[in-house]
Amino acid sequence: MANFALLRLPLISSHGSSPLRIRASSNGVPFSKPKTGPSILEIPLEKIRRPLMRTRANDPEKVEQLMESIRLIGLQEPIDVLEVDGVYYGFSGCHRYEAHQRLGLPTIRCKIRRGTKETLRHHLR
Repeated sequence: MANFALLRLPLISSHGSSPLRIRASSNGVPFSKPKTGPSILEIPLEKIRRPLMRTRANDPEKVEQLMESIRLIGLQEPIDVLEVDGVYYGFSGCHRYEAHQRLGLPTIRCKIRRGTKETLRHHLR
């Protein structure tokens, strides 16, 4: 695997010499809330229900590779989560979710769509 050097450059805004502020998730990856569409938030792992986990097993090699990648550069792609009445349901990102669990990370970046109970029933079929 390639070694990466961290280059630190001062960030200057277009409004003069004041520094540009960047927010980052708990695993160091910058993100911002999109203007439209799904929200991207850090959600505690224990708040995400995984209704499809019993239907298939994750590839252990893929989980190990993701764990190494997350250790080095953080999670690059949030998992998809459906929120129904304040409860979060994860239907994709099973390998990323397990990698976070095994690394002992308390939260994971999620792309959250809001839906109804009917939407949830549709996903469970």
